[in-house]
Amino acid sequence: MTHREIIPLTSDSNTVSAPDAPAIIRNRAAKNAERAVTFADLNLAEPVQRALDDSGYTTPTPVQGLTIPATMSGRDMLGIAQTGTGKTAAFALPIIHRLLSDENAPRPNAENAPRKGKRRGRRAPAFLPRALILSPTRELATQITKSFETYGKHTRLRHTAIYGGVSQFRQEQALERGVDIIVATPGRLIDLMDQGLMDFSAVRTLVLDEADRMLDMGFINPIRDIAAALPEPRQTLLFSATMPPAIAKLAETLLTNPVRVEVPGEKANIPKIEQSVMMITPDEKQPMLERMLNEPGVERAVVFTKTKHGADRLCKKLSAADIESVSIHGNKTQAQRDRALDAFRRGRSRVLVATDVAARGLDVTGVTHVFNFDLPLDPEAYVHRIGRTGRAGKAGVAVAFCTPQERGLLKAIERQIGERINGSGSDETRAKPRRPRREHEQTRPVTNRPVRPTGEREDRGGSDSRPSRGDRPTGTPMRPGSTQDRPGAPRKRKPKGKKPAHAAARHAQPSRKKKPHRKGPRPGTRPTGGH
Repeated sequence: MTHREIIPLTSDSNTVSAPDAPAIIRNRAAKNAERAVTFADLNLAEPVQRALDDSGYTTPTPVQGLTIPATMSGRDMLGIAQTGTGKTAAFALPIIHRLLSDENAPRPNAENAPRKGKRRGRRAPAFLPRALILSPTRELATQITKSFETYGKHTRLRHTAIYGGVSQFRQEQALERGVDIIVATPGRLIDLMDQGLMDFSAVRTLVLDEADRMLDMGFINPIRDIAAALPEPRQTLLFSATMPPAIAKLAETLLTNPVRVEVPGEKANIPKIEQSVMMITPDEKQPMLERMLNEPGVERAVVFTKTKHGADRLCKKLSAADIESVSIHGNKTQAQRDRALDAFRRGRSRVLVATDVAARGLDVTGVTHVFNFDLPLDPEAYVHRIGRTGRAGKAGVAVAFCTPQERGLLKAIERQIGERINGSGSDETRAKPRRPRREHEQTRPVTNRPVRPTGEREDRGGSDSRPSRGDRPTGTPMRPGSTQDRPGAPRKRKPKGKKPAHAAARHAQPSRKKKPHRKGPRPGTRPTGGH
């Protein structure tokens, strides 16, 4: 087996899977996961186990039971799992456990670290970070930070979140006080690195969460730059919902002989979500949504739209209909997003209108309904959207609005989830197809007047003594270039209004040019005269 090689799937004794768990783990180092039926069986540090007991967590999810033992042993990890499967705790718990195991050793001091990259005039941090977690969005970074706060509340470990959209002053202060764990988005972290504010000399663990999402957002090159700035050797954990070629190539370069854990999709959680689709027209979406939001049982709902402008517009219309709602999307500042999420979590607003930026990283308990006001262009986004409900083993309801123009997107979603959504094949819920045009309706005439035969002109109701152009006496010459000498040609209308000065002057003079006076007889004639 070579260095930095992803272990292929084999059928020998190295392939181990936990009982009653829809996952595949591919390494002998994770055999202990077979016996992990409770968190107590994982032998976590006592402060971590106490925090789990306080939160009421007793049984790990499949991805947690398979990932935590291998991570605690220091192995690199490649986890393929969707959101909502508990992978945040899958890497947060073993990271806290390992940091507590090294707690007897002195924390790395910045004074003993190399001075390279430090900005002058800034106080050196009290101690250096030892774990770095990268996430694609601010919301997911905030959620991960809260998880470390929950699981590490009985420890003295410090953590901070670094992301854009806010002032970096408080983030600099947190770094100066010293942190053990940094949760960051790649963009803001690169900015701080360029300013010489980051010191990664003590980092021993790197986590890439939602790697495929960071690929979609164009963060692959910043991730490579950040990984190049970290010391070797280190432990690297990479989690992704899918495994496109770019992510597989990234894993080959960053991971060393990794343990691979694969949880096949969110289909295990989809049966807990009651899915349905409404086949309606675009004009029917708004009143249908208002009616369904006012139905009993809709306690807390998330409505997904396709565009940022559409989210704001829908939020205003719902507020005008006396439905408390807030919106969140990429154009909102971090302060606006925090206020919107806080109002939604506290119940001041029971409807959250969002774009796909909130599909991953939004973890709000008690979401009973998810409405897809606009179907997503990416079928996988649908799975992430409806995953906001039906969490922690609870049931949920997901309703999708589908217009006739979105039927192709609906078919792609059904192929993605491997089943037909309730209502997608029902004639009662489908929009009625338009009546095909009859033969005489295929082309619409330019005017409502009947087509007249060539050379004739309809009677406009004028005086009978006035002849029309079609009644012009025989022998009357027509103007050269006139449309009447071309059968079937449309009659040109003269422009109304006064003519320009140059046009009036041109028409005032005869258009014929005078021939120059020629002296002498014309050619071919005999001279006359009396000689």
